[in-house]
Amino acid sequence: MTHAEVLLWQKIRRKSLGFQFHRQVPILEYIVDFYCHELLLAIEVDGGVHKHPEVSVKDLERQKQIESYGVDFLRFDNKEIKQDISSVLQEIDNWIKFNTIDN
Repeated sequence: MTHAEVLLWQKIRRKSLGFQFHRQVPILEYIVDFYCHELLLAIEVDGGVHKHPEVSVKDLERQKQIESYGVDFLRFDNKEIKQDISSVLQEIDNWIKFNTIDN
C-alpha cells in the first residue's frame, strides 16, 4: 500500500457518511483499492505502481469491465492525494451525496 493509499484509507474510514468501505476488495477477477458494496462505488489510487500519472490501458479495461456490473469509479492520483487530500475527500463526499437517495 502506498503512502497516499494509507492516508486516504485513514480518512475514508473516519469520514464515510455512514457507509462502510473495504480495502483491497475483489470484484469479478479484479482487485480495487477501496470499495463500498452498498454504494457500488470503487475508489482507485493511481501512480504508486505505475510510476506515472496517466491511467494505464489495463486499468481502464479493468474499470470498464467492473463498471459493466453497475459499479462506479472515482480515480485519484498519488500526488493529488498527498497535495490536497481535503479536495479528494470533498469529491468523495459530493459523489455520495449526489448518488444516494436519502440525501
